[in-house]
Amino acid sequence: MSNVSQHLISGALSGFASGIALQPFDLLKTRMQQGDGGVVGQKQKLRIIGTAREVVRTNGVLGLWRGTTATLLRNIPGVALYFTGLNQLRTVLSTSPYFTSMRKSETNTHGTTLPKLTSQGNLLSGAFTRVSVGFVLNPFSVLKARYESNLYAYSSLLGALRSMARGGPSELFKGFLPSALRDAPYAGLFIAFYEGIKHETNLLMPSSSPLHAAGVHSFSAASAGAIATMVTHPFDVVKTKMQVRSEQRYQGLMQTVVTVWKQRGVPGFFDGAVLRLSRKVLSSAIGWAVYEGMLIFMRTTGKQSPLKSS
Repeated sequence: MSNVSQHLISGALSGFASGIALQPFDLLKTRMQQGDGGVVGQKQKLRIIGTAREVVRTNGVLGLWRGTTATLLRNIPGVALYFTGLNQLRTVLSTSPYFTSMRKSETNTHGTTLPKLTSQGNLLSGAFTRVSVGFVLNPFSVLKARYESNLYAYSSLLGALRSMARGGPSELFKGFLPSALRDAPYAGLFIAFYEGIKHETNLLMPSSSPLHAAGVHSFSAASAGAIATMVTHPFDVVKTKMQVRSEQRYQGLMQTVVTVWKQRGVPGFFDGAVLRLSRKVLSSAIGWAVYEGMLIFMRTTGKQSPLKSS
């Protein structure tokens, strides 16, 4: 099996596992962010509980998984392309003295699968790959947000895509700019923190088994995800508003920012932050453990390692 195929398969499995397990977090986050107007006198925890109760009351427990198919259409190819593109770009950057880490590469077979880069290389590779994949799959991101929202009554995925396509590129690529402003720093910071935390953790507790390695990857990814999520969350709120609201005041980046500011002030930019933080921590832990675990499994079962030379 080729290197690219191994990364695509591992990334796809990662996207499938996290998408299925964590869909309720995405749905509730979207419902909390979709509103138009102020929310007075209610803490975010109570809003989460109230939103979840309303979904279950209206659609049953399975209603929390509404939009799962749309999520998988976005996440499976998205995560597969992200991990594969990230690996390819990191491999290219690792040939440059400016981006190559002087850190001695780990020789432990359970340690890592990624080339070693400087902090600049980690930031650049993560940001560029995430934004590129986000652009290609933005129509599915819009579809996902609208299926999670209760503002649309699409009867089928194909019908929804056709409806969006009739609106032209402006409809299919709605919310891409705030998505890019969210994803570029998120991905860059995530990769930089992930590699740094993983390196320090491996120094303190060297990986001795696949299970231990999975724990290190999960801890490193969860910690990096938490830091990057809180820094970039305001753009996630703006992105959701632009993708699900049809009012004129949500038709542009600055218009949406001004609208949220007037309606809610600073708290308005952190609607759903607890849900996104929980989702990102868990998806990072699950996703990177599955991804690196699958690659390590392929390597240790005698198949060619995609990054053995690194």
